Amino acid sequence: MQKTWRSHLMAAYSLAILAFLYLPLLILAMYSFNESRINAVWTGFTFNWYEALFQNRRVLEALTNSLFIAVISTIASTTLGTIAAIALNRYQYKYKPVINGLLYLPILIPEIVMGLSLLVLFAQAQVPLGKTTLILAHITFCVSFVVITVNARLEGMRHELEQAAMDLYATPWKTFRYVTLPLALPGIVAGALIAFTLSIDDFIISFFVAGPNSTTLPLYIYAMVKRGISPEINALSTLLMFATITLVVIAQILQPQHTSDKNSD
Repeated sequence: MQKTWRSHLMAAYSLAILAFLYLPLLILAMYSFNESRINAVWTGFTFNWYEALFQNRRVLEALTNSLFIAVISTIASTTLGTIAAIALNRYQYKYKPVINGLLYLPILIPEIVMGLSLLVLFAQAQVPLGKTTLILAHITFCVSFVVITVNARLEGMRHELEQAAMDLYATPWKTFRYVTLPLALPGIVAGALIAFTLSIDDFIISFFVAGPNSTTLPLYIYAMVKRGISPEINALSTLLMFATITLVVIAQILQPQHTSDKNSD
């Protein structure tokens, strides 16, 4: 009886936490379909704000910038992160614990500190702010997430498969191409999805390193909010939120698979 009471209490507590986290997002999404421009009053259901959103040239320009920067930074960070994860997983270094610790720094450092430090770096190197600095900044903080995700997948792999391939006279390249890469692919895809989500959703670091003609979607939303909240902002935020949640869910579905290979026969 006592166990059932505690279970119900924990379930209620969990639901309360979820409601606290997601209820504001649901309200925002709901009012993106509100016919009235005033968010406090519900007057009817409409898709007009979404139609107006996709007819807004500045929104489409900001979306194009965000997608371009996210795709380039994702490709670069996934490539660099995968190579780094394989090197750290396969080889032993004298200062390997130090290197592993340094990989977590971009994740642990406050974004405002990282954004300011990157701004100072680009200023000292006399690199003009724009899409290039945005891509370099996004690669900087995305690489660590890719390394951690891919390394988790590699840790769960059965290395006997690679040894068996080499015993059958497979070259190191063929072993990597036909054994290591296919087994690590779920982790690589999950890392790429996380990197893409972080890039397209970033605001603080982008705020410091963005330049003319490089406004991203989060920066555009911030500029719109300063002029006053409208259902058009709600519609834009809802689409961005839906895309982010979708990518995170896909990444989470792929990521836990690294435990299955080591336990299977």
